This record gives sequence, structure tokens and C-alpha cells, in this order.
Amino acid sequence: MHAFSRRSLLKTGAAFAATFAAPALVRAAPKEIVIGGPAGAAKYFNADLFPVLEKKLDCKVLYEGTNSLTNLQKMQADKASPKISVVIMDDPVMLPAAAEGLITKMSSSAIPNLGKLVDGAVHQDGLWANYQKPWAGIAYSTKRMKTPPASWADLWDTKYESKIIVPSLSNTEGFWALLAAAHLETGKPYKEAQYEIDVAFKKVKSLKANLLNVYTNAPQAINLLEQGEAWMIGGQFSAYTLIRKADGSPVDLAIPADGGFAMPSGIAKVAGGPAGDLADAVIEFFLSPEAQTILAEKAFVAPTNQATPRPAGFPDPAALFAPDWAFVAKNRAGWVDRWSKEMT
Repeated sequence: MHAFSRRSLLKTGAAFAATFAAPALVRAAPKEIVIGGPAGAAKYFNADLFPVLEKKLDCKVLYEGTNSLTNLQKMQADKASPKISVVIMDDPVMLPAAAEGLITKMSSSAIPNLGKLVDGAVHQDGLWANYQKPWAGIAYSTKRMKTPPASWADLWDTKYESKIIVPSLSNTEGFWALLAAAHLETGKPYKEAQYEIDVAFKKVKSLKANLLNVYTNAPQAINLLEQGEAWMIGGQFSAYTLIRKADGSPVDLAIPADGGFAMPSGIAKVAGGPAGDLADAVIEFFLSPEAQTILAEKAFVAPTNQATPRPAGFPDPAALFAPDWAFVAKNRAGWVDRWSKEMT
């Protein structure tokens, strides 16, 4: 019989301990999930929201930040083998995604927070839901302008030659300038003016002399505003502008006297996406009071979960105009093409 020496026992014990330590060393890495969403949200998503999400769900988020139309095009191209599992897009881009079968119905059994949202936040029987509601107005440089812009007509004032930025129609926020133009040219309220597109394009083209830039990249445009090269961006989201203001940048967001706009942002599960149940858990998190409190405080967006407190100073959503998104979605591709031809 072999007698164990003290040395061999120590060696055996060390090997035994290593065997039990091994599971921690070889434990599977957190599961990855690809989320597609707006480039303008990348800063507060990456800094404030995703670290909480990753810790809570033991996952790693790979974020595809771009504009909503680009993410729609990616989903169309990858329809047979999707790479994105959860997509965050504006409502007018969710409409074609739903029509083309690119997103799939969510269930309240897998995502209980769907049943806790404000009225109107769940669309088409659960194909997508609004996880936040930014508002839109005119962003301006407080370094250059001592008083906020009072009207959308200020964008056209000749004293602001080469000082104005507007978003491209490729970006959803580009619609606000078109809508404001229709309102100014016709004198009609937004509800009626939104259908006067030929008149809107005529008015927008008259803005060219005041344009410093037409952007597709929101962070770059905000940088120009911060530096004082641009004086105003019309229109712009609360989530893009007020977060910079909170960081100390000399920018602010005005809601003109002729009215601001509501821009519900949607989240959806991509049809056939690779992350499976993890996609449900991610959406459940976005719709939770925990996530929406972070977004309200860090990104200046109104929450949609009824259990999440709305911070003081946020505008009354009822006072903001919400366009006919179905009309926008139906015509947007043609408008984007027309914009490219007439605004360059």
C-alpha cells in the first residue's frame, strides 16, 4: 500500500482545491446581445444604462448606434439571418419594420412591464412599445444667444445667415423643420399643415442661406453648437441637448411659442433575432421604473411606465404635438429622396 507523505498530501490537496476552483475560471462568458439604436443615445446608454443592464442580466451589450432608417436597412438586409436582437427606433420607422415582418410580437407573460405603461405606449398588439418620450424644440447656443428663440420663424431670420443647422430627413428629427415650415408658410396649425408637403419643401428651401450644415450625425451637430459655430439646431430632441447642458455645455433647448413636438421612442424584438429570451429580458428592463428613472435623470426623457415618477420641469406631454406617423411613414422614403435633391 502506498503511504502518502506530508509533501504528497499537500500537492494532492492543492490539486484538489484547483479542481474546485476551476469552474470559476472556465465559467461561460456573459452572453452577448446586439442592440440597434440611435447614435445620439450612445453616450447615456453606454455610461449610465448598459452597465446596470449588463450586471442585472449577466450579459454584454454590443450597441449599433446609428439613425433609425439605417438600422431599418440593416434589418432588411439581414432578414434571413438577423444580427440585431433588440431594436430601438422612432415610431415612424417602426411602422415599416412591422409591415415587413422585421419585428415580432412581444408577450406580457415574457415582458410583464408591457402591462404597466401609459395608454397608447404599446402599438399593434405588442409589436413595439414606447420606452421613453423625448420632446423636440430648437436647440440653441447660450454663448451666442442671450434669449431663447421664440418661434420656429427665427430659423429663417436673415440675421442668422450661415448659423443654422437642421437635421437631414434621414434622421427622424429632420421632420420637425419640415413640419414647422409647413405651419409657417400656410399659417395653419400643425394638425392641418403636416399634410402640406409641397409648401413645406418650398419654405425649407428658402432656409438655405441660413444653413451652416445639414446633419445626419447628431453628436457632431451638437459639438458645433457647443463651440458656438452654430447658433441654433431646429429641431432637436431633449435627449440630445439637455444632457449636454447638464454636463456644463453652453446649450439649451427652447420650446417655441408656436409649439414643440412629442417623439415617442420605440423598442422591439427583432423577428428571428439570435438572443432569444435575453431579448425579452432586455426589453423588460427598458420598460422598468429602474431603467426609466435612469433615462429621465440622465437623458431628459419622459418615462412611460406609470410607476416611474415624472421629474419636475418636464413639459406636459398633452401640450406637445404628435404627428400622423402613419402618413409620415408612408411618404418618408420619397421625402428623403426629394430632400437630397433639393437641399444640396
